Amino acid sequence: MDWYQASSPEHQKKERNKARDMRKSAWWKGQLGKGLCHYCSERFRPAELTMDHKQPIARGGVTSKTNVVTACKACNSQKQVLTATEFALSEGR
Repeated sequence: MDWYQASSPEHQKKERNKARDMRKSAWWKGQLGKGLCHYCSERFRPAELTMDHKQPIARGGVTSKTNVVTACKACNSQKQVLTATEFALSEGR
């Protein structure tokens, strides 16, 4: 998608490192334990859920409890670099 300007490689690297650390946190493990995809509201085993940034890192998003949600692999793959709002408004959502 070329309709947005990607955030700097430095920003992306910093936020991916923060995400890696967050995945080890008790808070994130609790989110996974709920077993719910933020986008389709279906239930999944924790191993079937991924971390998604509602405002993607590639578009300047940060790794924080207010910007990170659990998503099933299918929804996360479909969302790509869309914001959560753009994804909700896209076809099929």
